[in-house]
Amino acid sequence: MSILQPVSLKSQSVSFTALPPLSLYIHIPWCVKKCPYCDFNSHEVRGISLPFKGEGWGGGEKPLFQEKEYVAALIRDLEMALPQIWGRKIYTVFFGGGTPSLLSGEGIAQILSQVRMLLPLSGDAEITLEANPGTVEADKFAAFRDAGVNRLSMGIQSFNDAHLKALGRIHSADEARAAIDIAQRHFDNINLDLMYALPGQTLDQALQDVRTALSFAPQHLSCYHLTLEPNTLFYRNPPSLPDDDASSDMQQGIEELLTENGYQHYETSAFAKINRRSRHNLNYWKFGDYLGIGAGAHSKLSFPDKIIRQARYKQPQAYMQQVMLGAPVQTENTVTREELPFEFMMNALRLNEGFDPALYSERTSLSLIAIQRELADAERRGLLARDIQRIAPTQLGQRFLNDLLEIFLR
Repeated sequence: MSILQPVSLKSQSVSFTALPPLSLYIHIPWCVKKCPYCDFNSHEVRGISLPFKGEGWGGGEKPLFQEKEYVAALIRDLEMALPQIWGRKIYTVFFGGGTPSLLSGEGIAQILSQVRMLLPLSGDAEITLEANPGTVEADKFAAFRDAGVNRLSMGIQSFNDAHLKALGRIHSADEARAAIDIAQRHFDNINLDLMYALPGQTLDQALQDVRTALSFAPQHLSCYHLTLEPNTLFYRNPPSLPDDDASSDMQQGIEELLTENGYQHYETSAFAKINRRSRHNLNYWKFGDYLGIGAGAHSKLSFPDKIIRQARYKQPQAYMQQVMLGAPVQTENTVTREELPFEFMMNALRLNEGFDPALYSERTSLSLIAIQRELADAERRGLLARDIQRIAPTQLGQRFLNDLLEIFLR
């Protein structure tokens, strides 16, 4: 490969001849109980009954679950955002949270009906809804399916009651199994979320969770290493976790077990059967665009001459009030040319197969020539492999992804 001299990013302008694919993210901010490891924008609720027998809801005053008002705010938010995405087709829709399965089937149907009326929704759009086992009802899941949801993502985390309790989950292992059974009656595209390196967890226990998940033959599995995120209860009061060697053994064992069972390890934490990769998440990882509506939702939108990022107001009540005032966006900023290389790599290098070099220019409008020094450094350190067709993290780069990404922060 020839050595090219770096080119200053400041000498390059951002100019797009074609915009990337567009997804829609819809945030539902309520949960029955806030998990101690969760740093997502979620808020415990009162005023709702559920069909499970859990540990209880915890203490403190909780906001009222205002489904009708919130659904109306989401629709109004979408209407106000239309000028920014006018004429662009939506390829995927994702209901995230929080716990979107707290919403009624009627609420989801109303939202999706308005999405279809207001936007050109692709005929084969992937429409995902996140669900927690403690909120599963057979009739509600049938209604979600009838509304147009065609992919379900279930937050199982573990099939071990002791670990579920340590994680502050409201469901039991038996309720998790029952929820999967109900889901499979209505959906043929299901993701199961699992976590490993849990408090007191052994390698055998981590692998047993995966084996139990495999017994249901899900189309997709997401296996996350438990991390102590700032602004969480676990961060303030850290539990005793497996050490680095033990968690590394768990990661390796999980990857080998899933590969043996026909799952493609296509992203840091994602495993899928053939043709069952998460299209919505792939759009994120390939630096596509997404409009986020709902409390605390984030957007990344490209225009012919710029890329902007937005964030909505986080508190549900404040968000609904701001929607009524016609101003749900709390912050908006333009991504600078200098920020674009890291922004792109932070997403694309999560893909184990990497990316086509042409995608970098297509999604940033910049030339790879400007980051030749960084690419060469990553390659020299054994974290990156590249040729004219592909730039991808090596196995070492996958293991030490943060180290690889730091190179592009220069």
